[in-house]
Amino acid sequence: MSEQPTGLRRRKRQRTYQTISEAAVSLFLEKGFDAVSVSEIAEAAEVSKPTLFRYFPAKEDMALHRFADHEDEAARVVAGRGTGVSPLTALEEHFLAGLESRDPVTGLCDEPEVLAFHRLLYGTPSLVARLHSYTARSEEALAAELAQVPAVRGGPQLTARLAAGQIVTSQRVLATANWQRIAQGADADSTFEAARDEAHHAFALLRTGLRPLA
Repeated sequence: MSEQPTGLRRRKRQRTYQTISEAAVSLFLEKGFDAVSVSEIAEAAEVSKPTLFRYFPAKEDMALHRFADHEDEAARVVAGRGTGVSPLTALEEHFLAGLESRDPVTGLCDEPEVLAFHRLLYGTPSLVARLHSYTARSEEALAAELAQVPAVRGGPQLTARLAAGQIVTSQRVLATANWQRIAQGADADSTFEAARDEAHHAFALLRTGLRPLA
C-alpha cells in the first residue's frame, strides 16, 4: 500500500518540474534569457519562489530540464543492449534511430519550436556553460556502465572514462553539425543522408581507436 502514495508524489513532483520548466522556456523564448526574472517564472508557473528554488537551483537548470532525461541515456542503451551486441554497436544503432525519428537530441530536427530553443541555448553563454555539467554527468554514467563490460572490467579504470568521453563528445559533435545545417536553412529530410553517413564515420573512428591519426 505504501508504493501508491510514493508513486503519486513522484508523478506530482515530475509534473511540477515540467510546469516550471515549460513556463520558464516560454518566457525565455519570448523575452530572452537574461530579460526574464525568477519572479516572472514563479508567477507564470503559479508557484512560490521558495518552491521554485527547491526544484531548480538556477535559471539555467529550468531551461535545460528537457535534457535531464538524456543524462543517462547512453548508459541505459549500453545496459539494455542485446546479448552479443557490443556497446558501440548499440550506441550507433540508437543514434541512427534518433536520426530516423528526427529526435531533437541528434540535432536533426527542423520543427520551429526546436529551432527556437536551440537558438536560445547556443546563443546564451550561461546556458552553454551549464550544459557542460549535464555532459559531464552523462560521461560519468556511461563510464560506470562501460566499466562493467567484461573486456574492460579488471583493466585500468581510465579505459572506461576515456571511452565514455570520446563517445559522448562524438555524439555532441554530430548533433551540433546537424543543428548547424538546419540553422542555416536546410531541412531535416534533405540532411538525413549526410547526418547518417557522418554518424557511421564517427563510430568507425571510435572502433579503430582513431587509427588515422596514429
